Amino acid sequence: MLISVMKKEIKLKPIGIIHTPYKESKGMPIQGQFEKGVKGRIEIFPRYKQGLKDIKGFSHLILIYYFNRSKEEKLIGKPFLEDVEHGIFAIRSPHRPNHLGFSIVKLKDVIGSTIIFSEVDMLDKTLLLDIKPYVAYFDYRKHVKNGWLKKHFQNNRTPQRVKIGKLS
Repeated sequence: MLISVMKKEIKLKPIGIIHTPYKESKGMPIQGQFEKGVKGRIEIFPRYKQGLKDIKGFSHLILIYYFNRSKEEKLIGKPFLEDVEHGIFAIRSPHRPNHLGFSIVKLKDVIGSTIIFSEVDMLDKTLLLDIKPYVAYFDYRKHVKNGWLKKHFQNNRTPQRVKIGKLS
């Protein structure tokens, strides 16, 4: 029974398209909070516009998207901050088994079916799969461990290499 469930195909459909100034990965921040002034916009497809009701009451959104430019799948990869390889589930590489990504962005405005946001860290024309509100009551955690990344943020400093070189 479990084997047949594991082989079942899951179909997802985009709910919109994310537009950003980043046409390629070179120069893009590894996380949007490192480039707070950069803005993006999302075109929500007309059939999903009603789902935006009440979204303006939130300061941040969680965007779940498809890394539609990734053509490979790796279980080991090198993150941008170092030259050591780690397991794919310990990094945020786009070359994952399902090519899913997520970002927490700052909501600026909603105009019709367009969402304007900042703290951009995804490529232009990325397919949006879902939006969830960031809720500090639910999403904030105390006493978090940051694994191999801890050394890059010691003494509350931002790492030197915060922009992506070439997407590999």
